[in-house]
Amino acid sequence: QVQLVESGGGLVQAGGSLRLSCAASGLTFGTSAMGWFRQVPGKERELLSAISASGGSTSYADSVKGRFTISRDNAKNTVYLQMSSLKPEDTAVYYCAARRRLNIGYYSPAYDYWGQGTQVTVSS
Repeated sequence: QVQLVESGGGLVQAGGSLRLSCAASGLTFGTSAMGWFRQVPGKERELLSAISASGGSTSYADSVKGRFTISRDNAKNTVYLQMSSLKPEDTAVYYCAARRRLNIGYYSPAYDYWGQGTQVTVSS
C-alpha cells in the first residue's frame, strides 16, 4: 500500500520560511516523479513544483518561482519543498503526489498517489 505522509506545515508570519517533507512508502521511490500541489477552498488544486525521479529536472509555477525549492532524497524516500518569502496568499493545504513515471507531470491527473495534505497558514 502506497503512503505519502506530509509534514512541516504550520503557522508562519509573512516573509517567513517553512520546509515541507513528504515521506513515501510502498512504491519504488527512485522511479517516481514527485510533485507538490496546494489547494484553497473553492479553487482547483494547483501544481506548485515537480521533480523528476532522478532529481535532475524540476519545474515551478510562476507563483512560487524564486521562492520555493523542491528537492528529493532517494535514499530516504523523501521529497521536500523549501518555502521562503511566504505571503498570505500562500495559505492553503499542501499535498505531495507521486507519479509512476520518471518524468515530471504537469497536471493533477498525471499523478497516481496523494498524501493527506498539511495546512500552511501565512499571517500578515
